[in-house]
Amino acid sequence: MTAHIIRRLLLMLPNVALLTFLLFVSVASLLGSPSAMMLGQDASPEAIAELNAIYGFDRPVLVQYADWMTSALQGDFGRSFTTQQSVAEAVLPRIPITLELAFWSIVLAIAGATTINSIPVARRFIGSSASGLAIVGITVPNFMIGICLIYLFSVELRWLPTTGWVPWSDGVGAHLTHLIMPVVTLTAFYFGSFTLVYQAEYRAVSRELYIKVARAKGLSETRVSFRHILPNSMLPVITYAGLSLGQLVGGAVVTETVFSIPGIGRLFVESIGTRDFPVMLAIGMVIIVGVMLMNLIADLVYTAVNPQIRLG
Repeated sequence: MTAHIIRRLLLMLPNVALLTFLLFVSVASLLGSPSAMMLGQDASPEAIAELNAIYGFDRPVLVQYADWMTSALQGDFGRSFTTQQSVAEAVLPRIPITLELAFWSIVLAIAGATTINSIPVARRFIGSSASGLAIVGITVPNFMIGICLIYLFSVELRWLPTTGWVPWSDGVGAHLTHLIMPVVTLTAFYFGSFTLVYQAEYRAVSRELYIKVARAKGLSETRVSFRHILPNSMLPVITYAGLSLGQLVGGAVVTETVFSIPGIGRLFVESIGTRDFPVMLAIGMVIIVGVMLMNLIADLVYTAVNPQIRLG
């Protein structure tokens, strides 16, 4: 297990280097000259050239990337063009907020999708309803779900706060009340995706010979479902969950904007609006590394869900 983890981490290094280089080149080419953005539209060519020389923006892109990556590996992502704040100080405090939203959304979506579609009674009575909710969750945009939740639970019923974020240190109750609607908004999409994936795999596994043998032995349908079908049907869901972190950040961008949550999704939107080159790069690198780590975690979870699988 340890050797597998070390090998996967080593294989991540060239992938991170390649993807961050493509990110660096694409952001640099799309935004244009950082000096022109920092000085404004009325800046003279001489002033822009002088600032390019000071910050090294006139050097080849490969050299600029090498310097940026060297500094990033040391924890220095530069300074924000708009606030002049350290990028690390601006980004790092927001990561736990987005991670908490992501964690609860994925956990609740997986738990809901697998439980509803594994309990025989639930499959019999609400299986079609779950499929309908899954399609709604996939097709309806996140911002629409968020706005509907705000209107229902904040405006009409006045049960939950409209927007904002309260840390754990300021009170568990206040934190949870601000967390409910954003988590439900993000969970809706993943519940839909996981439900459709799990239902398809569940039906395929249910037709396997060993499932028929288990039923022939007189095992209850609930025991067959949870003991034999569930572990073998979970693997595609785990794979999809590991690959969905990029989508999750995209959903967090909308959700955090709608609910005014100070996570990296909202910061990413703000950095695009102000064309804050260093902040965009730092968040992009966080997302790239996060997706790769999620895939590694998904591989490790495989063995916990189905011990017959061994990591090579």
